[in-house]
Order: sequence, then C-alpha cells, then structure tokens
Amino acid sequence: MKRFYWLLLSSGLLAVRPAQAQTPSSTPGQPPAGSLPAAAPTGPWTLQRAVDYALQNNLTVRQQQLTAELQNATLRQSRAALLPSANLSGTQAWNYGTGIDPLTNDFVSQTIRSNNFSANSQVTLFSGFQLRNTVKRNALDSEASVLDIEKARNDLSLNVASAFLQLVLAEELVRANEVRVSSTQSQVERTQKLLKAGSVAESNLLDSQAQLASDEVNVVTAQNQRDLARLSLVQLLNLPSPAGFEIEVPPLPDPDDEPLLAADPDGTYQTAQSLLPEIKAADLRVRSAQRSLDIARGGYYPRLAFGAGVFTGFSSSRLARVFNGDSTDAVQVPVFQTIGGQPVPSSFFLLQPKQAIPELLPSSFTSQIKDNIGKNMQFSLQIPILNGLQTRTSVQRAQINIQQQELRAEQTRLTLRQTIQQSYADAIAAQRRYLSSRRQVQALTTAYRNAEIRFNNGLLNGTEFNIAKNNLTAAESTMIQAKYEFIFRRKVLDFYQGRPISL
Repeated sequence: MKRFYWLLLSSGLLAVRPAQAQTPSSTPGQPPAGSLPAAAPTGPWTLQRAVDYALQNNLTVRQQQLTAELQNATLRQSRAALLPSANLSGTQAWNYGTGIDPLTNDFVSQTIRSNNFSANSQVTLFSGFQLRNTVKRNALDSEASVLDIEKARNDLSLNVASAFLQLVLAEELVRANEVRVSSTQSQVERTQKLLKAGSVAESNLLDSQAQLASDEVNVVTAQNQRDLARLSLVQLLNLPSPAGFEIEVPPLPDPDDEPLLAADPDGTYQTAQSLLPEIKAADLRVRSAQRSLDIARGGYYPRLAFGAGVFTGFSSSRLARVFNGDSTDAVQVPVFQTIGGQPVPSSFFLLQPKQAIPELLPSSFTSQIKDNIGKNMQFSLQIPILNGLQTRTSVQRAQINIQQQELRAEQTRLTLRQTIQQSYADAIAAQRRYLSSRRQVQALTTAYRNAEIRFNNGLLNGTEFNIAKNNLTAAESTMIQAKYEFIFRRKVLDFYQGRPISL
C-alpha cells in the first residue's frame, strides 16, 4: 500500500512554478501489455466511471482473478484426494516366436495374441492427517487469494483516483495560465496606448512583451503536463488512445471550507487493519503456514492404505478339450456268465453306442474372460524409520516459513501504521499550507493591483511590475497545489476509514 501512497503523493507535486519544465514519470501499477478493450464509453468521464471501467478492464486485476481461480482448483484437487482412487486398464499384445504364454506360463513357439483387463481401487485410511491438513491449508490460501483480488482492486482504485486528480489539477493550471496570458495581453495593449500617449517609457512595453512571452511558455508547459496526465490516466484505464478523452471536473470544496483536520492515526489504524484485505490475507497466510507445519509433521506417522482389484485375460494359445463328432464303428462288448465259480463267455453281446471324439481347440474369448477372473484385496502399512531426515528437514522449513509469514504480517501492519501517520501529517500540513497560501495570494493580489495602477501611471517600471505579477502567480500555483494535495490526503484517509473513494 505504501507504494500507492507515494504514487498519490505525486498528485500534489504535478504542477510546477511557471516557466519550469516537468519530467514525466511512469505510473506504478501500469497494466502489462496485452489486448486492449474493443470499445470504450463516450462522453466526459467521472471518477466513479473511470474506476468502474478500470476494474473491469485492467489486466493486473484480471491476472489476479486467474491466480485465485488456480488456487481454487488446487483446493478442489486436495478435497478430491480424500476420495478413493479407481482405475480401469486394458492391454492387447502380440508375441512372436518362442515365448511364455502370459496365462499358462508355458513355453510356446507361435504367435500369441493376449489381452489383460484389470480394475483397481485404493483408499488411504491414515496418513498422519496430511490429506485433511492439506485441504485446510489450501482453503486458507484460496481465501487469501480472493482477498488479493480485493487488494488489487483497491490499489487500482487509488491509482485511478490519483491519476484523475492529477488531470484535474493539470487542467486547472492550464486555465490559470491562460487567464494570466489574457491579462498580460491586455496589459501589453494598454502599455502600447500609454507609450503612444507618452505616459510610459518604451522599456515598459518591452518588459510587458517579455512577460507575455514567459506567460505563453507557461501555458505550453501546463498543456504538456495536462497531456501527460491524460495519457497516464488513459493508459491506466487500458484505453486504446487518449484522443477524445475528457473528464468531468466535480465541484471540489476549498480546504478552508472544512475545519482543521484533527489527527487520529491510531483510531484510523484500528479501523483500517480490520477492513483492509492485505491485513486479512497476511493473517490467513500465517495460519496457512501453520497448517503446512502440521502437514510436515504428518510425515512422522505410519501410512495405512487399503486396495482391491479384479483381473482377467485372454491368450490365443490356450486350448480347451472339446468333444466334437462321433465314432464310426459300434463296439461289441461280450457278456460273461459264471459256471462253477468261473466266468464263461456267453453267446450274447452288448453293443456299445457310438462315442464322442474329444479335440483340443482354441478357447473362446468369452470363455477365457469368464474363467480367468481373479480378485485381490490388500492392506498396506508403511512405517517411516529413516528417510534421510527429509521429514525433519521439512518440519524445520515449515517452522521457518511460519516465522517469515509472521514477519510479513507484522511488516504489513507496520507499513499501514506508518502510511496512515504520514497521511495525517501531510494532510494537516497541506491544509495549513493552503490557508497560508490563500492569505498570501490575497495580500499579493492587493500589491499587484497597486503595482498595476502605478505602472499604468508611469510610476513603476516594467521589471518591478513583472516581479509583483510573478510573485502573485507563484503564490496562486502554490495554493492550487496545496488544495489538491489536501484533497488527495483526505481521500486516502477516507479510504483507510472504510469510506468509498469519490469526489
């Protein structure tokens, strides 16, 4: 957040004293190169409209949204890891020459076509609670990534507000310098008339003409600053071109219309840290690091898993005994009778019917698939004893990561506190500087009018008159800068207090 604070600080420093050039500076948070929006709304842009458009089209915000979607996909994957795994597999192979039948384990010398089909399932029963802790950690990371989107949107809103105020300030400086040119042009015309009447010296006309040239240079400088400010805002909005881009300048109250700002950085800090997404995200990442430590410690525990599977297959070399066809001759079987305790052949015979002839034929695919079904179940227990101290090292790294995340969270809070304190100090200073500059402008305006009267009456030379005018011009520029700097500081403090950014 601090870098955006300094970005917004530049809004009060955009304007420079007349006749001074300003070097354009790059805007932090510039969207990366990419495709530009197809069309932009037409008409004058308000601050709210600019912020809304930037939030919809800025590439940095869109990239952060994709990052959050990836983190959410990781969370879904870790939840799915709690479910049993199930897989089906099938193969078909050809073996040529002498080989082993994959089903009978016999050596055969022929071409064999074989198929293997299996279904397996496995579920982890216990793994030191690593799976559940992984789900909890990824849930925290996913929530933090959503907060990162909100932070990116807040940062972009602040950047747009800063660029918008810079453009408003630049346009006001252009108008102020154009008024000075018009005033100086009128003064040159009056001096020419006075010179013809013999009321003033020619040097007075030359001084007035030199002042007019300086004022015209100031107008060009202010216009260049305005164009650069417009370009900065257009690029921040990811618009294709600044051509035709105009803003609607809202009525902004002067700082003296508000009471002196009362400094309450502690109260604002307490409000801000309960609202800002970067504080919440930092705390979530500390909790995520603690879950990573639980995951690492789970490596000390045994792992218990259960699995089951079904297998079947086919081999073209497998043969089956098949009875196919009948014998062609009937067989006569003699009948014996017992006479005197001895078997004696009788005159009768039994005729045995024709018998089926057995053959060895290739077993069918359907029969083999049915006959070769096998099933298995197993429990597997893995007890870690020594694994090269990998688990211990993982635990140590997780503990260090917790400390790093705690320091990052503390640094985030420290940066927020210091930024709020600086914002209050700068806002109060800007308001005081505006009040003193306004009093100075009032005094120098009176002095300038008096000098103008004396100059027109020939009682004051052109150099002294131009000094009085330039003093008034510098005071007016300082007052304008102080006005917009105070507005900016006030909007930053409003943001930290949970108020929407608006003008």
